[in-house]
Amino acid sequence: MRTARRATASGVLAILLWSSLALLTVATAGLPPFQVLATAFAVAAASGLLQAAWRGRAGLAGLHAPPAALALSTAGLFGYHALYFMALKRAPAVEANLLNYLWPLLIVVFAGLLPGARGRPAQWLGALLGLAAAVMVLAGGRRLHAEAAHLTGSRAALGAAVAWAGYSVLNRRHAQVPAGAIVPACALVALLGALAPLLFEDSVAPTPAQWLWLLLMGLGPVGIAFRLWDTGTKHGDLALLGILSYLAPVLSTALLVLSGRVQAHPLQAVALVLLLAGAWLGARPQSAATSTSR
Repeated sequence: MRTARRATASGVLAILLWSSLALLTVATAGLPPFQVLATAFAVAAASGLLQAAWRGRAGLAGLHAPPAALALSTAGLFGYHALYFMALKRAPAVEANLLNYLWPLLIVVFAGLLPGARGRPAQWLGALLGLAAAVMVLAGGRRLHAEAAHLTGSRAALGAAVAWAGYSVLNRRHAQVPAGAIVPACALVALLGALAPLLFEDSVAPTPAQWLWLLLMGLGPVGIAFRLWDTGTKHGDLALLGILSYLAPVLSTALLVLSGRVQAHPLQAVALVLLLAGAWLGARPQSAATSTSR
């Protein structure tokens, strides 16, 4: 039980780190998306390798990943980001983000399909409240329009949500693989991301300030966060992590507001209340939920 709680806490820390990704991405404005992807994952791979080397032979041994686990991690990390970037190019950012943030709800759905798993009504309600909070934050009171011209982007955003939720839940099958094995996957994602600009975009030389933001991105919400998420999805409470994942859009918006890049909106406060209510429902023990219902 204690191991599961620590693993769940690791997943929550990853979510908190991801909340800084929007601010860091805004700071790298002007750089092509796949170049940002390749650079951030290259930093993540390099930092992970240095950390493993510092630990010696045991650390380097922890980098080994069976082919199936490596393939899943690489496909999940690169597939999600490639589809998400495609969605942002082919559909309005608000609509693309809303569809993308179906992945926490899908994690709750997919986790309920695991052998021996029993989803609770409170978890489903908590996930739906989290989704409502994300809609409020990302839409910001604006009317949403579904247009045929954006269908490709919408499908890509939905595909990104399915890809990330599927990876997060299927990762449970490789619980015996150490978290350090995510490092070679990051290296492969960096390589694939470096090849993508040859087909889709032109590279741009980053400014010194942009290099700093890329370094922070690679160390935090990409490097450390993915290793923490790997631990959380393998050993933690997947359904609870799915609900708490809605912290990311809410906290990232709060950081953008505090930095002066986004204006505050009353709906953001309402969304925070909904999110806290959803997290409380999802975190309630089974016994507490049962006793309340009697």
